[in-house]
Amino acid sequence: MGDYDTLRSVHTRGRTLDHAAFVYDLFEPVLMLGKEAKYIQKIISLLNLSPEHKILDLGCGTGVLTRAIGDKLDGSKGGASVGIDAAAKMIAVARKKRQTDTCRFEIAAAEELPYEDESFDAVVSSMFYHHVPLDLKKRSLNEARRVLKAGGTLVIADMHTPVNFSGCLVSHVARYFFMQPQIGENIRGVLPGLIEDAGFKTPILAAMYFGYIAIFSAQKKA
Repeated sequence: MGDYDTLRSVHTRGRTLDHAAFVYDLFEPVLMLGKEAKYIQKIISLLNLSPEHKILDLGCGTGVLTRAIGDKLDGSKGGASVGIDAAAKMIAVARKKRQTDTCRFEIAAAEELPYEDESFDAVVSSMFYHHVPLDLKKRSLNEARRVLKAGGTLVIADMHTPVNFSGCLVSHVARYFFMQPQIGENIRGVLPGLIEDAGFKTPILAAMYFGYIAIFSAQKKA
């Protein structure tokens, strides 16, 4: 009996994607229109990695980003990339396909992280926060600040206020097609304010993709 049978998802009011775990890797590159590699490279560039860094990936899914980060770290120096997701099947796929000496995966909810204060040099998240209701967005950002070291970096890539017609069309259709009010929160532009309210410096908009996916970078206040 493997991880698929023994792991159990943790309770959260955020939307989990257990049902999509086994096809997620097939559809993600299609949804990114062939730009997944550049997108991941941009996120990693904002982390200012050193080989000994410990990085936490919130809502890691099947672990593509987590693994890409882990490949740039040195386990002999303590470097580690840790991906967490509330969906057990996502973690099972991630462990089977992408776990290494510098990359591991754990079942946990972002609003209640099982880590000590100031455990990580950076916290990252890609396409997670549009699945999370407003109060859990706030709680998870507070948790991200708690586990970050002083001056640590937060990088979030997610749906944001659209900047062109195609971005507006895709994001608004997604909000109603998937009956997901959490998307509506994101496209109203709540993320930058929530990041700052959680105890980070004013986030920098580092990049936009497809007219509706923003990448924000912010440092933890002293």
